[in-house]
Amino acid sequence: MKQITCPLTIIFLLFTINIYPQSDPFEINLEPLNITDLGGIQSFAFGQDNGKWLIVGGRLDGLHLRQPNAAFDEAGNNNQLIVIDPVGEQKWSAPLSSLPIAIQEQLSSTNMQFFQEDDYLYCLGGYGYSATLDDYTTYNKLTAIKVTEVINAIINNTDITEFFRQISDNQFQVTGGRLRKINDLFYLLGGQKFIGRYSPMDSDNTTFSQEYTNAIRKFSLTDDGTTITINHLPSYTDSNNLHRRDYNAESQILPDETEGITMFSGVFQETIALPFLNSVTVDSQSYTVNNTFQQYYNHYHCPVLPVYSALKNEMHTVFFGGIAQFYESEGTLIQDDNVPFVSTIARVTRDKNGIMTEYKLPVEMPALLGAGAEFIPNLSLPHYNNDVFKLDDLSFASILIGYIYGGISSTEPNIFLINDGTQSTANSQIFKVYIKPKSALSIDELNLSSISPLNLQIYPNPNEGVLNLAFNLTKNDHVKITICDIKGSLIETFVLKNQKIGKNNYSKEINNLANGNIYLITVETSYERITRKLIVEK
Repeated sequence: MKQITCPLTIIFLLFTINIYPQSDPFEINLEPLNITDLGGIQSFAFGQDNGKWLIVGGRLDGLHLRQPNAAFDEAGNNNQLIVIDPVGEQKWSAPLSSLPIAIQEQLSSTNMQFFQEDDYLYCLGGYGYSATLDDYTTYNKLTAIKVTEVINAIINNTDITEFFRQISDNQFQVTGGRLRKINDLFYLLGGQKFIGRYSPMDSDNTTFSQEYTNAIRKFSLTDDGTTITINHLPSYTDSNNLHRRDYNAESQILPDETEGITMFSGVFQETIALPFLNSVTVDSQSYTVNNTFQQYYNHYHCPVLPVYSALKNEMHTVFFGGIAQFYESEGTLIQDDNVPFVSTIARVTRDKNGIMTEYKLPVEMPALLGAGAEFIPNLSLPHYNNDVFKLDDLSFASILIGYIYGGISSTEPNIFLINDGTQSTANSQIFKVYIKPKSALSIDELNLSSISPLNLQIYPNPNEGVLNLAFNLTKNDHVKITICDIKGSLIETFVLKNQKIGKNNYSKEINNLANGNIYLITVETSYERITRKLIVEK
């Protein structure tokens, strides 16, 4: 057979470099930190004061089991309030049992939305078992926690009860969303209301109900230390684009230098059980769906570091590990529709014109870590009101910009279908996160697909040898398809003539594809060429 290779075309590569010139803004390094008897936790809320952390809620086990009688078992609830001093390398804890039952139940839940406003940590919603209801539920509660007093009381082993207040509000019956602020308003972004015990085998939803909010809910909150007053404002509802949960919605400084939020990726699309690749930009006036950018790495909630350069008007958002539909292998983007755990650390940069690009960093998480973990920022460094760091004001050497704590540690990329509780754990490892000037040997790799108008998808992947393609054309064009084995030997090539502008789909059964092999699929138009890997599993 004829030997060919399947690289990206030089024309497209040069086109990309000319349009998106950029020097790498900084380098990221991780340093492990171990605290004796700390214990693992994932999908929790946190507040902080004077360098000490208050950890609330979350789970003490790894990835939730598929078996309905074991999924989100009460034994995995975090029923403690935990204080961590990463500098003194100490830990303290106190049980929730002294608090009213309603507060105990919510604060032992998982995937609460949370936000710290001055000294108050507001925990909203969350999913877990309620003994009061004798069922699993998403809580319709908002609990305010006085962070400094609770931290001091736990360290000094004194009463914590007076530092907690709770209200009920059905608009807050959400889990897996994100709670952020723009100026003086709170934004509850995405998430779902899940009632009943989780069961992936229940396709008819007879044992549970699941309702995505499909919304960005806006409200103001005033708190005089005694009474919490909520004023709900008109929401944005969009079942196509806001149907997101368990994802990253991050504070940003936008190109007009105002505060904003970007909703990155998330699960699941309404018509297919795969992550979103596009993003949604939220400002103080509205929201905008960005379909010109595709995020291929870090689709599930993971630690995120936001950094902005006012001098260059560039917003950098760094994602650490987690779960994703794509990962890189030997320079080629691999699509795995099982959506595995990954170790990728990637950066998304928005430039002064609002153009977003994705870069894979040369450093990775040391294992399959990050899902359900948190980045805890070092707020003694210069930052904006929304906790985005001021890159230009950092006295650059090597600076401890924050920490990564907790999350799920998985032994393999794809464990969901075999998960019996031994394949993953709640991670107890802390990592110090350092930022420093870029060295000549450390190069962030531009993900060309993130700015590709082709938006190529091969689905499902892995599959049994049927080539299903989805791609987008910016003009009517011929499309050439080339299939090679992993060594570059040509298997088949053909041309799809006169394909229409916009989204196109193509399906073809390919003969003689061997089980367990990887094949290179190249899709070429008159202006672009992209190569992806197809994994065959029969």
